[in-house]
Formats: sequence, C-alpha cells, structure tokens
Amino acid sequence: MRTQKSVLILAATFLITFAASYAFAGHGAVHKPKHEEFPEGDTVNIAGIIYNPHKEPVGECHVTIYQNGREVDHLETAHNGKYVSRFKVKKGSVPGSTFVIQAKKTSFGTKRITFKGTDFSQKGTHFYLSEDITIPRVRDAAFWISTIVFVGAYVLIAFELLHRTIAALLGAAIMMCISYTIGTINPAFRIFSFETAIASIDMNVIFLLMGMMIIVGILKNTGVFQWSAYMSYKLAKGRVFLLAVILMTFTAVSSAFLDNVTTMLLLTGVAIEICLSLNLNPLYLLIPLVLASNVGGTATLIGDPPNIMIGSYAGLTFMDFVIALAPICLLAMIAMFIYTKLVWGKDYRKSQESVTNVDKFVAELKEKYKIYDKTLLTYGGIVLAFVIFLFLSHGYWHMEVSIAALTGAAILFTIGVVTKKVDMLHLIEKDIEWPTLMFFIFLFILVGAVEQAGLLALIADWILHLSKGSFFISMTLILWVAALMSAFVDNIPFTATMLPIVAYLSKVIPGSENTLWWALALGACFGGNGTIIGASANVVTMGIAESKGYRISFGGFMKTAFPYMIISILICQVWLIVFRPG
Repeated sequence: MRTQKSVLILAATFLITFAASYAFAGHGAVHKPKHEEFPEGDTVNIAGIIYNPHKEPVGECHVTIYQNGREVDHLETAHNGKYVSRFKVKKGSVPGSTFVIQAKKTSFGTKRITFKGTDFSQKGTHFYLSEDITIPRVRDAAFWISTIVFVGAYVLIAFELLHRTIAALLGAAIMMCISYTIGTINPAFRIFSFETAIASIDMNVIFLLMGMMIIVGILKNTGVFQWSAYMSYKLAKGRVFLLAVILMTFTAVSSAFLDNVTTMLLLTGVAIEICLSLNLNPLYLLIPLVLASNVGGTATLIGDPPNIMIGSYAGLTFMDFVIALAPICLLAMIAMFIYTKLVWGKDYRKSQESVTNVDKFVAELKEKYKIYDKTLLTYGGIVLAFVIFLFLSHGYWHMEVSIAALTGAAILFTIGVVTKKVDMLHLIEKDIEWPTLMFFIFLFILVGAVEQAGLLALIADWILHLSKGSFFISMTLILWVAALMSAFVDNIPFTATMLPIVAYLSKVIPGSENTLWWALALGACFGGNGTIIGASANVVTMGIAESKGYRISFGGFMKTAFPYMIISILICQVWLIVFRPG
C-alpha cells in the first residue's frame, strides 16, 4: 500500500511539474515553415558574423531572413558565429524589396536589421550582402538558472558539503537537463546545447593531467623521492635549517615539473620520519615544504592546475610561463627561506643539538631509503627528459603540451608493462586520479554554461567599470582577488571562472598584453598558501600528518602560512608593476 502511494505521489509530482513548466513556458517548439520555391528566380546571398557586445562570435544563434515580411530563410550560426544564407526569390523582386535579418538566441536580445534591395551588390542574377550583427545580452531565465546552479555547485565545493567531483557533475547534469526539457518547451530556458557543453571541455588540460599522472605513477615505484630526502640530509650534514632549505628547493623544483600533490604525497612520509629522528615537530618542516610546492608549481605551465588551464586557454607556451614567472618564484623562494628562518629557526637549532651522531643517522637513512629499481628509474629519467624537452619546445612544433605528456606516458607505460615492472591495472585504477579528471570535465561544462548565459560577461564588465580601464587597477584587482579567493576556496573552479573574464580584459585594457594572465596565475597559485584548504597539496599533506598524530587546526596553519602568502603577493605586485612581463 505504501509503495503504491509513493508511486502515485511521484507520478503526480512529475505531472504537476511538467504541466507547470508547460504553462509557464507558454508555447511549444517552433518549426521551420516551408518556403515558396523559385527555381528560375534570382539568387540572394547574405553572409556575416554574429557578435556579442564583447565582439566575440556567437555560435548557435538563430538567424531568420524576411523579404517584405515573409520568411525566406532560417539558419543557425556556426561555432565561429558565421552565417551564410542562400535562397531563391522571384525574378526581379530584389531591388524593390525590403529585407530584414533577425538574430536571436537565449540570453541575448533579439536584433533586427532592415535594408533595401538596392543595398545588395549584383552580379547577373546573384545578389550579395555582407552584414555583421552585434546582439545585446539580456538576463533571462537561462541566465538566472545557470547562475543559481553554478553558485550552488561552487558553495558545495568550497565548503566541502559534497565531494567536488559529484558537486560539479550534479551542476552540469542539472543545466543540461533543464536545457533539453523545459528548454525544449520554452527556448528562454535553453542554457546551452550538448555540443556546446562538450566543446567547452578543454581536452588539452585533461590529457596533460592524465599523461603526467601516468609518468609520476611509474616513477614513484623507483624510490627516487625517498632517496632524494636522504641525500638532502646528507648534504645538509646535520644542519636542520640547511636541510629545510634543500628539501624546500627540491620540492619546488619537483613541483615545477611534476604534480605538486604527488610530490608532497611521496615526500611527506619521509619528512615525518626524518623529523621524528631529529626530535623535531614534523609540522615545522611540512608547512615550509607545502608552501614551497605551491610556489614551485607556479613557475611552469605544468606545475599547477591553474597554470595548465591558463596556458591552454590563452595559448601561452611552456617557456612563456618560465620566462614570466620563474624569476618571481625565485624571489618568493628566497623570501620563504628568510621567513622559515624567522618562524622556525629556534626549533631547528634545538633539533640540531639533539642529534649527537650525524654520521650514524646518515647511515641509517641510507639503509632505509634506497632506489630499489634503477632500471625503471633510468627508463623514466630518459622519458621524462624527452617530455621536458617537448614542453620547452612545443611552441616550435605547434604542438599542445598534452601531446608531449601523453607521448611520454605511452612510452614509459609500454616499457613498464613489457618489462613487467609496472602493474597495468594497478596504475590505471590507483595512480590515474579519475575523480580529479572527471571534476575538471564537469567543471568546464559548468563554466561553459555560465559563459553562454552571460554571467562571466557581466563580471568582466563590472571589473572593467571598477578599474576604469586602468591597467594598474585591473591587474591589482585580479591579483589580490585571486589570491584571497584561492586562500579560502578551491583555486581550480575560481581560475576556470576567471579565464574568459581575463581574456576580455586583456583585449580591451591598453598595455596589458599577457600581464593580466600572470596576475591571475600568481594570485591563484600563491593564494593557495594562505590556508589549509587553499590548495590540494595543503589538504593532502596535513591529512597525512594528522594520520600520524600531528594535527594542525585551520587557524594554526593560517597563522603561520597567511603572512607568507601576503608577503609573496606583495612581491608579485611590485614585480608586475615594474617589469610588466608580456
């Protein structure tokens, strides 16, 4: 009985929802009428591009052409905003006719342009007209629905109310479902098409991440990271501050070429054991290391997900990032060494005094942390060097960086499987972070939806208005807003949201060139150092430390890390103003 009642309630709810949607919509889908044919008539050719107010092409815009009030053609623009209409009309009717081009799309106002038949160019029986049209934005149902869903997904991600992959999936699914259900009944609710959703996914980012995950997943089986930690202590010769500097440098360099989360995953356990042997609270070393991983990852295109997204969207090369950001990262690292000395210097000195026999301790570390697969490490080193070479020169080859990563991953994966040094299923299941890749896919769809609906254009116009077209103000806004936002929410969705905005501002603000992109990259990456939830590497590292019995609170981490974040952003501010890297 209860089951039947539940089914009835569910069915009634569905019917009421559908009926309300239909009533609210007010009309059904519009079908293209059949036009009168004039096989022996004149041929009219009308072409052009539909633009939005930012002078960006508008795809999937419905263009209808009328002759003397009668519809003669209806078509849809391509992804590049172009439309080409060719139709036959009654012979000799063009010169005395009035033509109207109507452009219409969800989240845009309807634009109608009227012109006379005498405006056409004529060649024999063919008449030609080229007309570009700019259509205004409007805040319709699609705008508000996409905005609400996007903000809702963002809240779920930011406050970890739901796993970020599921939150992004839920948001993307809701938007597509609304577009194809209510949006079919009433076009005002059609946020975007399935084709647009798929096109908004940046596969260059997805494949780059996947390729690097495979490479790192294989390399970590060699023990090279643990061996590097041992070598760091050996080089430091028992001096704990020098050990911290060496490990921070190694972490930063590793994070510049590998995923910083993986780098910290592999180093955290070793660092904790070394600290315990030195009678040092592991947090006093782990916090500087995780800060270094975020700074080092900022130096290259592949070091941090925000950089990968920015590079792919803006068409910036690996060397563009190195030339523009590596010097700033170097200055930030020097500042970090000084900051580390000031904050934890006393603790390092006490720890150093507690080790009476440095040589014995080095021997113990040597025995414990060995490279246990030199052959695989050799293969991996050669392949990684080849991949880095392709990264450095991909601009010359006109090749996406994802191709370099996938090529290296394919070669190393094949070697590992053929030599039976790598378990294929284990690597695919465990080392490729599928939830992360899926998160990026659904996140791109979410951002694509609000971009189509006009939310990002609204934000861009607001920033432009606030900055009054000033490079200094806009750069400062982007840098500091990115830093503060990234300190408290995941910098990946924030960066994805800002990409179209910064692209527009870079075009309309004189003298900005690529500097606004660097402001976004620095703010998003360095800002992640501000709090324990600011970057994935922070969460992972502190999570491992907590599992070992060394917990730090949100406030405790922020108390030590946030001041350094402010210092690093100030360094960025000065650097961007003085040098304006292009």
